[in-house]
Amino acid sequence: MKFFAFIFAPMKKLARFKQKETRRVFALIFGGKMIGITAILGAMIGVNMFLGGPASAQTTTVEHTANQLVNPVNTIWVLVTAFLVFFMQAGFMALEAGFARSRESVNIMLECIVDTCLCGLLYWAFGFAFQFGTGNGFIGHTFFFLHGTPATYGTTGVAFLAFFLFQFAFADTCSTITSGAMVGRTSFKGDIYYSIAVSGFIYPIFAHWVWGPGGWLGGMTIHSLNSFTNGAVFRDFAGSTVVHTVGGFIALAGAIVLGPRLGRKFKRDGGGPLPPHDLNLGAIGTVILWFGWYGFNPGSTLSALDYTGIGRVATNTTLAACAGGLVAMFWVYPRAKKYDLGMACNGLLGGLVAITCPCYWVSPFGAVMIGAIAGIVVPLGVDLLERWRIDDPIGAVAVHGFAGIWGTLSLGLFATGFGVPTADGVDRTTLVKGLFYGGGWDQLKAQFIGSFVCVVVVTTVALIVMVAVKRTVGLRISKEGELEGLDLHEHGTPAYHMEFGQGMTYSTLTGVDSFLRGGGSGVRAEVGAEKDSG
Repeated sequence: MKFFAFIFAPMKKLARFKQKETRRVFALIFGGKMIGITAILGAMIGVNMFLGGPASAQTTTVEHTANQLVNPVNTIWVLVTAFLVFFMQAGFMALEAGFARSRESVNIMLECIVDTCLCGLLYWAFGFAFQFGTGNGFIGHTFFFLHGTPATYGTTGVAFLAFFLFQFAFADTCSTITSGAMVGRTSFKGDIYYSIAVSGFIYPIFAHWVWGPGGWLGGMTIHSLNSFTNGAVFRDFAGSTVVHTVGGFIALAGAIVLGPRLGRKFKRDGGGPLPPHDLNLGAIGTVILWFGWYGFNPGSTLSALDYTGIGRVATNTTLAACAGGLVAMFWVYPRAKKYDLGMACNGLLGGLVAITCPCYWVSPFGAVMIGAIAGIVVPLGVDLLERWRIDDPIGAVAVHGFAGIWGTLSLGLFATGFGVPTADGVDRTTLVKGLFYGGGWDQLKAQFIGSFVCVVVVTTVALIVMVAVKRTVGLRISKEGELEGLDLHEHGTPAYHMEFGQGMTYSTLTGVDSFLRGGGSGVRAEVGAEKDSG
C-alpha cells in the first residue's frame, strides 16, 4: 500500500494543479522568487560594476599597453616583501608591549590589531585612491574601492592588487608608529578615531605628494622650488619621511595633547622614565622589526630584476642597523656605567629608519656613517623630549621622527651617483649624487624642503585632529581608568594571571605591581584603600 501511495501521490498533486486557485498561488510564489533572484543578480552585477571592477583586468585584444603586462617575477617579489612588511606588526606589538607597563599590554595588542583592520578597510575604500590614484599634485581621485583597476600599477609590471597589498603594509606601519608615544593613557575609543584620520587621510594624502603620480613634492612641480634645486627632486626611496617622519610627528602631536602619564616625573624634576615591564619581549620585537625591514627597503625596488640594487639595499640596511645599535649603547654608557638594552634597541631601529630613505643610493660606507649618526640622534632626541617634559614611553618620536629627518637629509650628503630603479633594471640617465660625492647642494636642498614640509604640515594637521578628538569623543582615559590600568578598565582582562595567596586580592597585587613599576602616589592610595576595605 505504501508503494502505491508513493506512486499516486504526484498524480494527486498534479490533479490539484488543475484548480484555478492552486495555479494562482503557484504563479505568485514562482513569480516572486524569479523577481527576487533577478533583483539579487542585478544588484550583484551593479555592485561589481561600481565597486569591484576587474580585479585583474583581462583584455581580448592582441595589442597590450604597458600597464596590461604582468611580470610574474616582479609580482612574486613584491608579494613576498609585502608579507615581510606586514609581519613587522608582530614586532611593533612585542616592542611596544615590552617597553610599556604590564597593566597596558592587552590594550597595546588589541590597539595594533584594530589599527591594522581599520587601515585595511580604509585603504581599500579611499586611502589607496588618495595616494596612488591619478588626480592632481595634491590628491588622487581614482581607484576608490579598487574600482577600475588595470592589470598592473603603472609601468611597474607588478600585478595591481599585489602592489596594493605592499602599499597597505606601509600605511599600516605609519599608523602603528603613532601609537608608540601615546600608550598608557589613550582611551581605546580615542585611538580608533585618530587612527581613522591617520590611515584614511593624513598618511595617504602626504604620501601622494611624494610617491603618487604627479605628486608636487616628489616632482618639485612648483616652478620656484624646481628653480631653487636646479631640477633636483625630493627623493625618499622607502619612507624615512613618508612613513617614519609622518608617523613620528603625529605621535609627537598625540603625546603633547595627551600630556604625561600619571606619576611620570621627568629628569629635571628629579625623576626619570618609567621602567619597561619586559625588556626580553621588547628586544625580540626589535629583531622582528629588523627582519621585516628586509621587505620594507629591498621590496621598494618593486623589481626582482634589479638584483644588484636589491643586494646593495639589503646590505646597507644591515650595516646601518648594526652601527646604530652599537653607537647608541656606547653613547649612553658614561651616564650610568651600564650597557643599556633599551637604548641599543632604539639605536638599532633609528639606524634602520635613517637608512630607509637613502638605502638605494649610498655605499656601504655611507650606510655605516648614516646608522652611526642615527645612533647619536636617537638618545639626543630622547633627552630633548625629557627636557621638554613630553612623555614618549616607547621612544617613537626620537626613533621615527628625528632619525627619519636625519635619514632624509643624509641622502643629500652621501648619495654616490646610482641611477633610479625601473621595472626591468636601472635607469642610469638620472644619477642621484649628494654633496660629499660631487653632487653639490641641490639634492640636499630638495631633501630639506621635503622634510620641512612634512614636519610643519603633518604636525599642524595632527595637532588639530588630536585636539578635535579630545574635545569630542575624548582622547585620554579617565584618571581612575589609568590608575586601574587600561587592560582591566578598557578590556576587562589582565595580560598576566597570578596565583593569589591567602588574604590577597587581585586589585591589591595590581596596585603593588603598578607601584613597583612607577605607578606613583595615586597607586599607593589605591593599595591603601584596598587594605582598608578588607
